[in-house]
Formats: sequence, C-alpha cells, structure tokens
Amino acid sequence: MRRRTFALATAAGTALLAAAALPATAQPAATSAAANAVSRPGVTEGSVSAADLLAKVTGCSQISHGKYRTDEETSATIPVCGKKNAVFWKADMDIDCDGQVTAKCNKDTDPWFQPETRWNQSDGKPLNAEKLPYVVVPSVSGIWDFESAGIKGGGIVAVIHKNKVEYAVVGDSGPEKIIGEASYAAAKGLGIDPDPATGGAESGVTYILFKNSKASPIESHSDAVTRGDALAKKFLQEN
Repeated sequence: MRRRTFALATAAGTALLAAAALPATAQPAATSAAANAVSRPGVTEGSVSAADLLAKVTGCSQISHGKYRTDEETSATIPVCGKKNAVFWKADMDIDCDGQVTAKCNKDTDPWFQPETRWNQSDGKPLNAEKLPYVVVPSVSGIWDFESAGIKGGGIVAVIHKNKVEYAVVGDSGPEKIIGEASYAAAKGLGIDPDPATGGAESGVTYILFKNSKASPIESHSDAVTRGDALAKKFLQEN
C-alpha cells in the first residue's frame, strides 16, 4: 500500500464547511425504505443496483486538468470524470484509518495513522474510520479542485465494488497527486479487506460523488444511506 501524507483539518477549513452547508430543502428527502437500510458487510445498501450505476459511468468526460496516481510509485492514469450533478473516478482502494483511536485504527495497527481527519463530527471530534464509511478526496491542486466542483466535506458518495454498493461521506483529504482511498468501515462494508497495513483493493472500485450534497450530521451513516439512495435514483434519471 502507498505511504500516505494527508492534509489535516484547519480552523479555516472547518469554517468553510460550515458556511457551505446546504439547507435540507436542497437535498432529496429521506424515504422510509432507504432509512431502513443498514451497513452490512458485502451487501448492497439502498435500492439502486451496482449494475445500474455502473452503466452510467462507462465513458469519461474528463474534468480534471490532469490525471492521478493510485500509489506513489505508479503512473498517473486516473482522471476525474464529470456527469450531471456528479463526478466520478475508477481506481483502487487504499485503507484510511485516520481519526479517532479505536481497536482497529491506531498507531499500532496503521503505520501511517493520524489522529485527525480533514472534517470532523458534529461534536468536534475527528471521524471514526472504524465505524463510519468515508472517502478521501485529493487535496486541492492544479489537477483538480474538489470544492469548485461542488464536492464538500460530508458530501454523499456511492462506492461500488463488484456487485455491491456502499454509501459513504467525503471525510478526509489526501495527497495532491494520489486518488483511491476510503475508510476502514467503507472497505469492510464492501467486503474488501479493511486492514490498514495490508488490506485494500488493487483495482475495480468506482466512486460516484454527488454534487452539493451533505449528510446531516456527517457521522450519521443512516442519513448518508437515505440521501444516497435518493441521489442515486436521481442520478439514473438525469444521466
């Protein structure tokens, strides 16, 4: 797995997130069916299939000004692609265990462990990578500016691996030139080995990030699933 050098949260970043929070009316309403969805290892969340989502991202209209590496030693081959009200990329999955110290995520289990995340919970604490499915976005650079693209901390992400769909939030930022990383919980939910030192997936992971979306609060996975299911249905209709 690659060596990670994350950009950590700052007071300015926290203030920007608060200012960018969308009102509830700007997002799809929760539905009782989606609200009942829970995170189960290796099981699709929500009502939209992986096959239906993947059918909408077969081509790429590149919006990044260059391409990303999946690891420090690999070539830059991964573009960020645009769709209506969403962006996506297809990459690997390295495991991010940063945030709160837990039994599975700590300096002993993860050689690159950092006790902070770019975005925090509603109580000010870092996110819990062991429990919360979240995705890492590359830090803003000349390659791509996620903020200008409508992607915010707490934004909803559909993560697809094989025939499984997991809904996550944008929770951390990483190196400027590397893409393809998600939390311990996100990997576990997709049936991917979540070990931060030896786990992950070498390829075959699709990340669809819905613009101007936000879980409320960021640490509520059930809210991410509810909103994600509605956003995924809207994505299929619009693309």
